[in-house]
This record gives sequence, C-alpha cells and structure tokens, in this order.
Amino acid sequence: MNKQKKHAGEFAAGLIEDGMIVGLGTGSTIAYFLDALAKRIQDEKMTIIGVTTSTKTARRAEELGIPIRDIDSVPMIDLTIDGADEVDKHLNGIKGGGAAFLMEKIVARYSRRVIWIIDEQKLHSKLGQFPLPVEVVAFGSGKLIAELKERHLHPKLRLDNHQQPLVTDLGHYIVDLDLEQIDQPFELGHYLDGQIGIVEHGLFLNVANQVIIGQDEGYRVMNNLQKEM
Repeated sequence: MNKQKKHAGEFAAGLIEDGMIVGLGTGSTIAYFLDALAKRIQDEKMTIIGVTTSTKTARRAEELGIPIRDIDSVPMIDLTIDGADEVDKHLNGIKGGGAAFLMEKIVARYSRRVIWIIDEQKLHSKLGQFPLPVEVVAFGSGKLIAELKERHLHPKLRLDNHQQPLVTDLGHYIVDLDLEQIDQPFELGHYLDGQIGIVEHGLFLNVANQVIIGQDEGYRVMNNLQKEM
C-alpha cells in the first residue's frame, strides 16, 4: 500500500457530492480513489454517474458497483478526479503513463472542475523528467518519428509486453519524447498540436483547478489561481 496515494485518493473521494456526474481518471492513485468512492456510495446510499477515461477504469468501476455512462450521453461533467505522472509548480502536468491521456483530455475538456491526485514524488519545479507521450496514428508513424528526431525531441515508440507497438484504447500508437526538462511547455504544445499524424499529446496545460498531494501523514492542496479567475 502506498500511504501517500491512499491519503490523496481518500480525500478526493470525500469531495464527491450526491447527484454529481463524476469523471473517473486512470492510474494507480485513482485506484485508491475508486475504492473509497465505492465505499461512500454503499455506506451513504449516494447516487452518482461516472464517466470513465479508459477501459481499465470502466472495468474497475463496474466491479465496484459505480454506475457509468458514456460521455456523449451526459451533460457537463461536474468534477473529474484524475492522476498525473508529473506536475510542475504552475500546476501544469504530463499525463499518459497509462496510455489513456487522449480520453483523459476529452473528459477534462467537458468538466466544470478538474482535480489531480498525486504523491509527492511527482511534483517538480519543471516538467520533463517523465517522458512526454504523444498519441499518433499508425499510418506514417515512422516518418513522424524521424521528423521528431530531427527536431531533437528524442522520440521512442512505446512497445507492449510482446515488444509490439502498444495500441491505445482508441487504436493509436504512442511515441514517448525523452526531453529531461521542458523549459517552454506552451510552445512545445503548440508545435505538437500542429503536426499531421499527431492525435494528441500528454501536456495538460492550465487544465487542473486543484492538485492534491498525498503525504505520509495526510495531504496538502495546491490551487490553480489562474483557473479560478
């Protein structure tokens, strides 16, 4: 058991209110959140609707008895709770270690509020220590990787356990960019947005309203003041 992740997940579950439409993220910290949320639903007879960001989360939600609906069948999502692989001091993040960041970004786009839950090890002054994932169409992916290499973005095709290209829930490949440090995340995001063959990237810039950082003895909260303006 990871105490920091558990503390963050349990606190986040306490933010859910009866009647909410809730975005359910993906990742190891989210697993603690889902367990705690399911317990609240059972103990308090809460009624919520979940919108999931991956098939893995959908399966787990169903196992726990959390009702889920397709994103296109609900109005605006009230609150999304998700994880992140890395968060900087401005509350920008990198997501995609679980290969679900395209669906996560869509769910975040249609959410009134977004809260990330992480452990302390994922908070850094600048992004880049975690490789930046880029979701790409399979056709022409080799050409795109070569172009990214020319741009010194250090791309590497992500492979599955069988050493074949990993395929996302939506049928795409993932290319990880090993950048070490991203000094200009908004400029990089703009460049990646404009490349043919790139479906989405794992830079989540000014997306989270709040980040909950699990600690050994509880948690602390960081607010994105820019989002609240």
